[in-house]
Amino acid sequence: MRKRTRTLMMVAGILVLGLAALSLKEDEKRFQISKGLNIFATLFRDVNTFYVDDVDPEQMVQAGIDAMLESLDPYTVYYPESKMEEFNMMTTGEYAGIGAIIGYRPDKDYVIIREPYKGTPSDKAGLLPGDAILEIDGESMKGKDVASVSARLKGKPGEEVALKIERVGEEKPMEVKLQREVVQLPCVPYYGMVSNEVGYICFTGFIDKSADEVRNAIMDLRGRGMQSLIIDLRGNGGGLLDQAVEIANYFLPKGSLVVSTKGKLKQWDKEFFATKNPLLPDMRIAVLIDRSSASASEILSGALQDYDRAVIVGERSFGKGLVQTTRDLVYNTKLKVTTAKYYIPSGRCIQAVDYSHRNPDGSVGVIPDSLVSAFQTKAGRTVYDGGGITPDVKIIPDTMAKVTQELLLDDLFFDFVNEYALTHPTIASPATFVVTDEMYASFKEYLKRHEFEYETATQVMLERLVAVAQKEKYYEQVAGDIESLKEDLSHPLERDLDVFREEIADMLADQMMTRYYMQEGLIEYNTRYDKGIRRALDVLSNTEEYESLLK
Repeated sequence: MRKRTRTLMMVAGILVLGLAALSLKEDEKRFQISKGLNIFATLFRDVNTFYVDDVDPEQMVQAGIDAMLESLDPYTVYYPESKMEEFNMMTTGEYAGIGAIIGYRPDKDYVIIREPYKGTPSDKAGLLPGDAILEIDGESMKGKDVASVSARLKGKPGEEVALKIERVGEEKPMEVKLQREVVQLPCVPYYGMVSNEVGYICFTGFIDKSADEVRNAIMDLRGRGMQSLIIDLRGNGGGLLDQAVEIANYFLPKGSLVVSTKGKLKQWDKEFFATKNPLLPDMRIAVLIDRSSASASEILSGALQDYDRAVIVGERSFGKGLVQTTRDLVYNTKLKVTTAKYYIPSGRCIQAVDYSHRNPDGSVGVIPDSLVSAFQTKAGRTVYDGGGITPDVKIIPDTMAKVTQELLLDDLFFDFVNEYALTHPTIASPATFVVTDEMYASFKEYLKRHEFEYETATQVMLERLVAVAQKEKYYEQVAGDIESLKEDLSHPLERDLDVFREEIADMLADQMMTRYYMQEGLIEYNTRYDKGIRRALDVLSNTEEYESLLK
């Protein structure tokens, strides 16, 4: 009995010591926090008081906060009151403005309209791609960057904004007045039937109305006779977790675990289940992903893969397995902070980058293969954590010829189409459009008129070789060989435009669709030729392949 009593006393003593150690550790941590805040406050006060030039207190605090959060991960972000509009747009897809994609053009030293959104003030006012914004409400925009111009274009709904623009084909600047509106960016910019039986939904983001938009698309396509479905999540960077859970419920049985989260605090340990009967319990599904599919996109595609409910087609996804929570701070500011990691139904976390263990130079690396673990889907297929969602059917992206890259970098597709539209008010619909020989000939002539030239990487290296050979006095001995090599590597523009016509015509067609039919038309056109969609169609139409991929 005495022995047992002594044992209990020893255990109790150890527990007391352990609790005391924890208490001391917590006291030390609180002291370090208090100490750090005091140092920051006194440093900030003294710099503001004694620094030789005037400083902007708000800007200085913002810089300090940004630098502090930069040491964590790129998703933990502080939003000052001045950026509340940006925050609201991120979560709702809404903002008040004119509704257009804009971009800076160095050759003009102005920001230009790249694409008006359909049905928005910019579209209603007749703004066109290529319009240079010279003035906003009488203030010159010369030399202003995209952020500055964007801020001036946004404002309260119903307010009027006056633009002075310069348009291709017009001799004098034009005055345009627009009324700002609340612009709602759709998360489903296009859906339709890509064959007699296969439906297609292009899905670009998880905002607070995403599930409703996807549901409406599903119901409409089912009414058109859809027997199988392609969900396109390529380029979808994610968004709200609850929307991913609700959309997953359209395809997974009621009661299915969709995702769980685990954090440092118990309050972030949560499980999210499908709570309703699915809309499409049995329909064949293919999901398209790429390197830009992240976060909520990976929850949706990963859950469907883990339940063997869909065939995943494309490239390995981004690999973001971190969950952010928004915290309200003082003075109408907010903090978006990473509070947990998420785990899809098989138990894997797909986070690809380890932000907690940085290299000596501050950079971060991917999770090594030695730390990657294997998991099982419901049917027993092997899947892995630590690197995004690996597709069941891989698609290797095409490499682009140097000439095509240079045409894109110089914005020549964009400029040609804007000029072409001056004399061609209409073109064929997205369902029938092709780049004709006449259209391509016009593009080639445009490039000649604008004296387009470019240099390949091989030619650059050859020039370096010549310079080194001359410096080391070997050039005279190999001059003949080098000149022969130069001739072999020369790339007459006419020849390259013919050799790479197919991919150049593809880029030209994309720009044509954007100019004449906006984003919706571009997506509809691409459903006819896109490699990923074609491969998904093949899988869905081949019962044997579809079922074997999910075994």
